[in-house]
Parts: sequence; C-alpha cells; structure tokens
Amino acid sequence: MRSSNSRPNYFWLKICAACAVCFSAALCAGQASPKYDTSTETKLKGTVQELKLPVKGKEKDAAHLTIKNGEDVIDIYLCPKAFMDDMGVTFAKGDEIAFTGSKVKDGEANMILAREVVKGSDTLVLRDDKGNPVWSWHK
Repeated sequence: MRSSNSRPNYFWLKICAACAVCFSAALCAGQASPKYDTSTETKLKGTVQELKLPVKGKEKDAAHLTIKNGEDVIDIYLCPKAFMDDMGVTFAKGDEIAFTGSKVKDGEANMILAREVVKGSDTLVLRDDKGNPVWSWHK
C-alpha cells in the first residue's frame, strides 16, 4: 500500500505545464510584434505600389503599404484595417506619400512601423511621438 506522500502530485505538474505554455506564448507574442524604436526613426517619401489588407473577418489585423523609394521597395506597417476604415483613409497604387516611421526587423525582413503618413494635404497620425499606437485610444 502506498502512502499519500508517495503518489505523484498531478496538481503541481498541471500548474507547471500551464506556466510553460503561458511563457511560450508570451515569447512568441513578443517575437510577432516588433516595437517602435525612436532611435531608428526616419522620414522618407515614395510611391505606393500596393496596399495589403487583412482578409475579411480579420479587420483588427494590420494593413501594410509597399512603396517604392528610388530603387528600394519598402514594407510599411500602418495600423489595424478597422482603424483605417474609421478614419476614412485609403491608399491606391501610384499615390505619392511621405511618412515618418521606425526602421525595425520582423524576423529577417526589414520594415517600417509608420508613425505618421502624409498624402497630399492629409496627415494620418498612427502613433504618438514615443511610438505608442493611437488606435488603442480609439474605441
């Protein structure tokens, strides 16, 4: 007959497993979204090549612009599509834009997290001067 002290404690095993899953998810989430870095902020101009929108039902996912700046093609992370829709903003191939943003790496890819985009006389502010998203303020 086994004493109660010799049985494995499955409660603690379950707690440790849950902690491992949460820690892994936090690491993955941290890798999935690059952070705005004011030290890499730059201002550029370019011509819109493509607006990449998330699929229907994923309007909270980010919209991206691909622009051409000279010979360079740059991927610009904008904001959730839902925020663009709320602001009434659209971009089309051939639009001339100027933007301010932070140069970051997403895995091996280089991209820019846009803080401000200017198209004609319209300015779309996406982040504050510290790089914090303004769409999180918008409900």
